[in-house]
Amino acid sequence: MQRVLAVTAVLVALVGGPPASAGGLLVPTDPAEFRAALDARRERVVLVNFWATWCRPCLKELPELISLEKKYAARGFELLAVSLDDPADQETIVRPFLAKWFPELRSLMRRSPDMDSMVSVVDAAWNEVLPTSYVLDNSGRVRARLQGGKPVGEFEAAILPLLAKP
Repeated sequence: MQRVLAVTAVLVALVGGPPASAGGLLVPTDPAEFRAALDARRERVVLVNFWATWCRPCLKELPELISLEKKYAARGFELLAVSLDDPADQETIVRPFLAKWFPELRSLMRRSPDMDSMVSVVDAAWNEVLPTSYVLDNSGRVRARLQGGKPVGEFEAAILPLLAKP
């Protein structure tokens, strides 16, 4: 029963919950809950972005990804950010960081002890490069992998062919 409640909380917060208030929304998540969050996004094009507070290229990329989500949300696009910071840093580092720098960002955060368990939900062959983003089509298939702090145009080129026409 607790498992069902935890998965429900993740889905409500990220799929149909209220918009993030000042400070963003950070939802601790395990791999099974992450899989459920992805499954709940079928029918949308999703950019899964794995990031961390200590990753400079991640921090340069996030504002552009947030802008892309705003620009293309009406066409069925969604950004799903996943913090790979250490779970022990959730309250002392990650949550205050989001509040200061990215208050509008909704992000999952790994609850599992290693980063690989979260990323392997999308890519079992992940090479531990951050940032890493995956473009998933509206059936949940990975259509592109972008690694290492790409310009926004590369993200746009990967998602535009998959989006509903305006």
